Amino acid sequence: MITKEAQERKDTPVFSGVLMYFPDAIKAVAQCSKAGNDQHNPGTPLHWDRSKSGDELDALTRHLMDAGTIDTDGIRHSTKVAWRALANLQKEIEKSQHVDSPSQLPQTSTAS
Repeated sequence: MITKEAQERKDTPVFSGVLMYFPDAIKAVAQCSKAGNDQHNPGTPLHWDRSKSGDELDALTRHLMDAGTIDTDGIRHSTKVAWRALANLQKEIEKSQHVDSPSQLPQTSTAS
């Protein structure tokens, strides 16, 4: 008998349903995270400094307006759109789950 927790894991195909669908895009977003961390938090381990990342939808829209082109730092605007969309979604999910402290969550980098 499969437990509810095991079934939830099977019903969340992170590898086959996300990573295998979009391997190049996921890699680009990871590179964007590192570039953002290097820009906003030089010399520190990769992390998402949320104090420097609060306007996801405005930033996403600014980059969306330039989709299809490369930003001055060499990163595609569309990559930054994806990063900001993921950041916004992460925050929405956390809010709906009433996560009290970002320290309870894995840390990732900011995008510019």
